[in-house]
Amino acid sequence: MVKSTTIYEGGLHCSLVHEPSGAMVATDAPVDNNGKGEAFSPTDLVGAALAACMSTIMGIVAARKGIALEGMKVEVAKHMSADPRRIGKLEVVINVPLPADHPDRQMLENAALACPVKQSLHPDIEIPITWNWLG
Repeated sequence: MVKSTTIYEGGLHCSLVHEPSGAMVATDAPVDNNGKGEAFSPTDLVGAALAACMSTIMGIVAARKGIALEGMKVEVAKHMSADPRRIGKLEVVINVPLPADHPDRQMLENAALACPVKQSLHPDIEIPITWNWLG
């Protein structure tokens, strides 16, 4: 179990603290929902968590095989739905610094698809993934 604490600061801003490390993240409501967009919104963090989780799981698998993934870049574009207001789509683009014919390509892609955040998201959220093998 890992515990975090969120403090509402007012003005639609929150401070989040990861208790084991003391790391902090700030949030703000997005401009289209009464905020100033001065920080990640809570739903932005969901997209960022997906990207970080996919990257981390790929990194774990790659490290076991001695594959260098440093410089891999994952971008997520979050699209909101209106009724009810929720995340409707998370478009993911994964830029992998390896050639398209890498022998462990399928293993790395499968690792990303099995990440815990992706497995935890509601099935109604569309998650199209574009893979760019750049090596």
